[in-house]
Amino acid sequence: MMGLKDIAIKMASIYQENRNVEAVLLAGSVSRGWEDKHSDIELNIFWSESPTDEDRMHPIQTIHGSVIDFHPFEEEEWAESYLTPENVKLEISSFLTSTAETWINDVVNEFDIDYGKQCMVSSIYYGQSLYGDPVIDSLKNKVQIYPDQLAEKMIEENLALWYRWNNRKALLDRKDWLMLYDLMGAVQKKLMGTLFGLNKLYIHHPSFKWIHKYSEIFTIKPKNMDERFSAIYLGDAHNSVQELELLIEEVFLLAEKHYPHLPFLNEYKEKMDFVRPENKV
Repeated sequence: MMGLKDIAIKMASIYQENRNVEAVLLAGSVSRGWEDKHSDIELNIFWSESPTDEDRMHPIQTIHGSVIDFHPFEEEEWAESYLTPENVKLEISSFLTSTAETWINDVVNEFDIDYGKQCMVSSIYYGQSLYGDPVIDSLKNKVQIYPDQLAEKMIEENLALWYRWNNRKALLDRKDWLMLYDLMGAVQKKLMGTLFGLNKLYIHHPSFKWIHKYSEIFTIKPKNMDERFSAIYLGDAHNSVQELELLIEEVFLLAEKHYPHLPFLNEYKEKMDFVRPENKV
């Protein structure tokens, strides 16, 4: 029985038959050895010129696959997903090679924190070349060094937590659970964004998939991070808010320890200390 990587290699051999395909990259969990029974195969296809719908459909038709989604060109990407006859799902993201080079420059040299661009950069950093080694190697060489300036922008953007977090006590008292848990999820994502910056790692997924894995990968992190992040959704809401307050404080301390020169940290801490007051009338 073929494994997911074997299927990916087979599909890459079909894509490379198109003369406009310059490279095929295996991305996602399969590229990192993290696949499980729920995993699909993620392939990034790099083109010398824009693929037609026929170009995109040909590999699917060749294996007698069934289309799940087939999106038009948007945000510099062509995306589709389909099932093989064996019921294995493939997620395809196609880009012009020139777009990949532009996005890499935006992130690595212009310090653009855009998560979509970082996700591509992350897939290039961790992904496995299935075709077009010279192209993939060239792209990989450009993303090897994570710039300090990008880390600083990630910290600045994500530690600005106070806008909604200051309302947490009111939401607790009102038992406004939907808003409260939405808020706690948003704050956790901000903390994750900060930690990715502190650890100088490109964002791999906009919703921070594989948090358990990254809790192991991070070298700069709160103590018992994985267990504490998970417990926020499993325990009493009051305890969860208190735990999240502690996590925020610890992440601030980590930012101060590793980037003490950042000018906005004191201002951020003062704003974080504010809690929406109760009316006295």
